[in-house]
Amino acid sequence: MSMNEVFKALADPVRRHLLDRLHSCNGQTLGELCDGYQMSRQAVMKHLAILERAGLVVTQKQGREKLHYLNPVPIHEIADRWISKYERSHLRALADLKHKLEEKENR
Repeated sequence: MSMNEVFKALADPVRRHLLDRLHSCNGQTLGELCDGYQMSRQAVMKHLAILERAGLVVTQKQGREKLHYLNPVPIHEIADRWISKYERSHLRALADLKHKLEEKENR
C-alpha cells in the first residue's frame, strides 16, 4: 500500500461514503453496501477493490459471503504524518471559524 493509493482512494466521494458506512457498521456484505446507491453492484465492487488495494478495507470470507471491514490504519498514518505536526487546537479553531463564516454567508 502506498500513500498515493490511499489519497487516490479517498479522493472519491462514493468511496469516502462507503468508508463512513463501514465505520458506522463494520463487517457488511456487498449487498448491504449496495443498498441506497443508484449504481450497479459491479460499480460498487470496483470502488471496494480500490479501497482494498489502498489498504482501507479488508475482507473476510464467512461461508459464501465476503464481509468488508474498515481498516483505519492508513488514515491514522496520514493523520500522524501530515496533521498531528500542526496543533490540532489551532486547526479546530480555524475550522470552526470557517464553518461559522460559511453559515453566515448562506443565510
